[in-house]
Amino acid sequence: MKVYLESFGCSASQASGEIMKAAVERLGHELLCSGEAEKAEVYICNSCTVKYTTEQKILYKIRSMGEKGLEVVVSGCMPEVQLDDILHANPEAHILGVNAVSRLGDLLASIEQRKKEGLLAGRLEIRTSEPLGFLNVPRERSNPNIHICQISQGCNFACSYCIVRHARGKLQSFPPEAIVEDIRSAVAEGCREIWLTSQDDSQYGMDTGFKLPELLRLISEIPGDFKVRVGMMNPFSVLPILDDLVDAFDSDKIFKLLHLPIQSASHSVLKRMNRLHKMDAVDTIITKFRSRFDDLSLFTDIIVGFCDETDEDFEETVEWVKKYRPEKVNISRYSPRPHTKAFTFRNLDSRIPVQRSHDLHKVCEQIKLGSKQQMIGWKGRVFVSKYTELGDVLTRTDSYRPVVISGSNLKPGEYASVEITAAKPGYFLGKLLEE
Repeated sequence: MKVYLESFGCSASQASGEIMKAAVERLGHELLCSGEAEKAEVYICNSCTVKYTTEQKILYKIRSMGEKGLEVVVSGCMPEVQLDDILHANPEAHILGVNAVSRLGDLLASIEQRKKEGLLAGRLEIRTSEPLGFLNVPRERSNPNIHICQISQGCNFACSYCIVRHARGKLQSFPPEAIVEDIRSAVAEGCREIWLTSQDDSQYGMDTGFKLPELLRLISEIPGDFKVRVGMMNPFSVLPILDDLVDAFDSDKIFKLLHLPIQSASHSVLKRMNRLHKMDAVDTIITKFRSRFDDLSLFTDIIVGFCDETDEDFEETVEWVKKYRPEKVNISRYSPRPHTKAFTFRNLDSRIPVQRSHDLHKVCEQIKLGSKQQMIGWKGRVFVSKYTELGDVLTRTDSYRPVVISGSNLKPGEYASVEITAAKPGYFLGKLLEE
């Protein structure tokens, strides 16, 4: 069968998509390239339910592909929490549960058999209670140099706006030996950049006692030339492991990148969000990381326009951004999600989140522009991550800043000394220095 697979959402969802693509090809089906959906017999939608806009896009895809006569399979988070919406859009949609990535072959085999026998349509559904097939399985990677390793499934906290916890359940940390073997195999296959992903990386091991710092130390001992990008970590789950975590980041194989979502700098908003941290704890975390790593990159996530957020609340967040100057801010307008506590809260006028998002973007761009200008003339060591579409190489500083080098013979996994010569919107330009 001709199969078209489309993934939405986070890096964990992207990793599941890579696993399912490999399964499609391994089973002898034809995996169609991007833009070839019209040729497909089966459309697989690896869904995300974090934002209303994404949800609506997915429901449109599910409906329109079904109307064109395609067999539609919906995987990912949406089937766990919005099955009725999916079936309203397409009553014949097949369902692959968020934990059942490894069962895609069974689902496709059933679809193919029924097509061969000319049986009447009827939807199929496969779910598993335990997460299966996320590690040590073949991948069809979006980039052959980057391996996305999911280290756990689920979350033990309950932010009032978050639907993902309802979709993925309570925390289940994957065995450290399986994670190490998964990364070891990826490095042997040529991957030079490893992304550790989950709903919250710093929760890893809260259910088993084998915590993230210990896991990072094991990963750092794997032979080979590779670097590790640790994914998003919530302040309230970082704090209990802070000292050990900073020590673990000292490894040469760990990018000095701290992705610490605050969502808001207002304590009253944080309370309504059920975010279990105070801003002095955030300050403690950032101060300890910056004290150890001078060139640390700080990423954060912020939700604007949350229920009852006042102008004063928003201004506190803006002032926090101006003070701590993160290199990247992922800004989201609050989007009410079903099954969450905040779904019952009073929402702001829809124009307010739009304006606040615009205002915060403006502040972030000014900060980013100033930071980029300060980097011009920087000299230091970079790690070669991957080739660009134009044949240049994308390198990264120890703090994950992207530097593109043209006209070199560098290969992924190598190190080089460079000077940053210019700044572009999403990256820097650099030139090689003689060793």
